[in-house]
Amino acid sequence: MRKIEPEGSVPGERTLEINAAEVRPSGRYVLYWMTAFRRAGWSFALERAADWARELGKPLVVLEALRCDYAWASDRFHRFVLDGMARNARSFDRRAVTYYPYVEPSKGAGRGLLEVLAENACIVVTDDYPAFFLPRMREAAARRVAVRMEAVDSNGLLPIRATDRLFKTAHSFRRFLQKELPDRLARFPKPDPLKGADLPAGRRLGLPLDRWPRATARLLAGDAGALRTLPIDHSVAPAGLRGGETEGRRRLRAFVRRRLAGYAEERNRVGEETTSGLSPYLHFGQISTHEIVTAVLHAEKWKPARLARKATGSRAGWWGLSTAAEAFLDQLVTWREVGFNMAALEPRYERYETLPSWARKTLKDHEGDQREHVYTLRQFERAETHDTLWNAAQRQLVTEGRINNYLRMLWGKKILEWSPTPRKSLAVMIELNNKYALDGRDPNSYSGIFWCLGRYDRPWGPERPIFGKVRYMSSASTRRKMDLGVYMKVHGPW
Repeated sequence: MRKIEPEGSVPGERTLEINAAEVRPSGRYVLYWMTAFRRAGWSFALERAADWARELGKPLVVLEALRCDYAWASDRFHRFVLDGMARNARSFDRRAVTYYPYVEPSKGAGRGLLEVLAENACIVVTDDYPAFFLPRMREAAARRVAVRMEAVDSNGLLPIRATDRLFKTAHSFRRFLQKELPDRLARFPKPDPLKGADLPAGRRLGLPLDRWPRATARLLAGDAGALRTLPIDHSVAPAGLRGGETEGRRRLRAFVRRRLAGYAEERNRVGEETTSGLSPYLHFGQISTHEIVTAVLHAEKWKPARLARKATGSRAGWWGLSTAAEAFLDQLVTWREVGFNMAALEPRYERYETLPSWARKTLKDHEGDQREHVYTLRQFERAETHDTLWNAAQRQLVTEGRINNYLRMLWGKKILEWSPTPRKSLAVMIELNNKYALDGRDPNSYSGIFWCLGRYDRPWGPERPIFGKVRYMSSASTRRKMDLGVYMKVHGPW
């Protein structure tokens, strides 16, 4: 049988067949199962699904579901995702697309939904995201459906399967990026994957979904009463930040206009908004790296001819942009995507054993060192340490779902110093970050946590108690470097 492939511009290196089933041209529609790239624009996955619908002459159905039993499920994360689902409903309802938002009301209630939809599908397209529970969920689903399933990577500028090399330092990964990215800078996803797609209308498909009712308007609005009916953690309240593609895009515009120019000097400043604030939107797939890079390059009036001719691995100078823009893109591309490289190629990326051998050795050598202070998980969580600065950072995490960039590093280093063992410090960092941070449970946030224990870093001297050769940070030096008056006033004792 001739293998059917759609015409389109999605690079083949971003598409992965995850089962051995065939495309079913006689199906009633193309199904896009949206799990990670929860947006209507700048998405290779949605673009691939639209290509299939056009090729087969079938309507496009988009299923976006929200489980209630994922680890750390809470009002905070549910509300942020629901904001995005409400925005997607408005976007898709204006197009020739059948959008089906489903919010699981009880554990296991959503079981069977995907299989029922797949029974009438020509093909199932989903998202290729390498972390959290999504890879396991995707692989299990691929075994249960009797039609071809593809996973499409729209994570970052570099496709996660562009290399099988696991990078141990940011410098080596940056140098690899500088060699590999030039050709890929001309292959961005379409800002509007549905524009000009000329898809058949699918409004009256009569989907057999009585067991799985669409999310109510109250849920999509993030109504507090509706959230309370769900079996999730209600003690972690929504943060002030609202989710969704529109809100992410608004924040991107504000950052480029007002704060990008000062990013290199001010991004670690405490007490005011100096960063992009986009990491939660990136984590939940409500904005694309490609869209952010495009906005920065446009603001800088960039041309491809400004790229450096040689890949040196240097943090500055390769793009041919201002110092501020280079610094921002290094964080967005190098540091974010090296974490995706780890998650895609190392199944144990969240395990202590994946630390560099030098870090594990030095931490083991100093595991028995005397610790002046040792705290339990509960004491850390409740910000009950002797250090008022650390407590303030923890309070910001609990209330706002984020910590100032520089203080986030200090936060992790002090947990290492005040835990009985390095392994237990890692468990505390993962628990607190993933429970409260809007950008937690993400390859990039795991990079930040493991960096505190030596990942992507080098041995430092002098060798210190507890830390050994792992980079040391202190609250005292932080207080000397930064004006913390406003920050401490805002995040002081509860």
